[in-house]
Amino acid sequence: MPRWKVKTEFTFDSAHYIKDYDGPCGRIHGHTYRVRVEATSEKLHASEYCPHEVMVADFRTLRWAKRDVTKGGLDHCLLNEAMPEGYETTAEAIAQYIYEETKRRVPQGVRLKVAVSETPNSWVEYEDD
Repeated sequence: MPRWKVKTEFTFDSAHYIKDYDGPCGRIHGHTYRVRVEATSEKLHASEYCPHEVMVADFRTLRWAKRDVTKGGLDHCLLNEAMPEGYETTAEAIAQYIYEETKRRVPQGVRLKVAVSETPNSWVEYEDD
């Protein structure tokens, strides 16, 4: 059976702090977050921007988080205020949140993997079967 895999990478700049963290990460500070999204499907789909079934998922849809916070993304915000209640602002939780929000936006049956990096040498990956 055929399978397509698309990958996109983007950055956004935001501040955060980790609640009750004993150390510098407990204070407000910022990062340029690097995000990689991988989408896999056994069929092609239409998107909100293109009515033809010609893509796994629209790159614009996969990169929603890079938009300014005033336009529904995560760029230039305080993540502690922008993310829904119940999410911490660790890289693990940010990856999970981006995954879950992206999953709601892509066609059913598209499998996702999301990687988030706060620094050049540290990252986390999140996927759900």
